[in-house]
Amino acid sequence: MIVLSVDIGGSSVKAVRSDDPERRSLPSGSDYTPEQFRDDLPRLSGGKPFGAVTIGFPAPVRRGRILIEPVNLGKGWTGFDLASGLGVPCRVVNDAVMQAIGSYRGDRMLFLGLGTGLGVALIDDYRPIGLELARLPYRKGEYEDSLGARGLERLGERKWRKRVLEVTELFQAAFVADSVVLGGGNARLLEGEELPRGVELGDNRKAFLGGFRLWDREWASATA
Repeated sequence: MIVLSVDIGGSSVKAVRSDDPERRSLPSGSDYTPEQFRDDLPRLSGGKPFGAVTIGFPAPVRRGRILIEPVNLGKGWTGFDLASGLGVPCRVVNDAVMQAIGSYRGDRMLFLGLGTGLGVALIDDYRPIGLELARLPYRKGEYEDSLGARGLERLGERKWRKRVLEVTELFQAAFVADSVVLGGGNARLLEGEELPRGVELGDNRKAFLGGFRLWDREWASATA
């Protein structure tokens, strides 16, 4: 079965087919609607048919249902059935969950997505859970205010790296995680940094692998 793995972001929508390594991308933005996304799918798939689609979405998702409207996209996502009209099976998960699944190698793994905001997912024995820790109070704001893009701009790169590692160790202990993967666009700023034990930098291409893996037998009952 050919799977189309799609990562919807605040500035672009990216997709990779399981039979083709080429990554295709189209712009999104603050006025990007689910109707536009559905119209974009043929171009994202290279104009070729596919047998299933996985969508990583930048908002809380539970059992395939988007729970709240995304901050950086247009409106109408929570009441829209993304699977309807596609003609193929569709699975929708939080975008951090999708990349976490692609990075997973066993045991209990915590994933932190360092991008515009902060995405967090936990996987324990092939059971993924999306965690909304970004909005929890931290110092004089929220975790996202320190570890996201706003924190990077406010703190500067050196202090931001220190803050990321402090919170990583805190979360690793709190969730009793065997390993932690740091992904997202800004994780590259930690290259060359001495990471705590059990912590590693991820590969953002693993998000698409996560989309493919969701159709494998060991992930068949996964919900997020």
